[in-house]
Amino acid sequence: MQLALGAPPFIKVIAGMRSPIDIAISELEQKVLPINIRRTLPDGQYEDIPLDVLTV
Repeated sequence: MQLALGAPPFIKVIAGMRSPIDIAISELEQKVLPINIRRTLPDGQYEDIPLDVLTV
């Protein structure tokens, strides 16, 4: 959504990437997105998992 609204991509966009979805998928595959997933544990604590350690 952010790419569709004009946000700059985190990767170099090549000629074959026409839609924001293609760019977003490529960003995810290249693990360049600065996103953490916060997982809440049963005891109320939480752990932050960086997106780059997750597999696609």
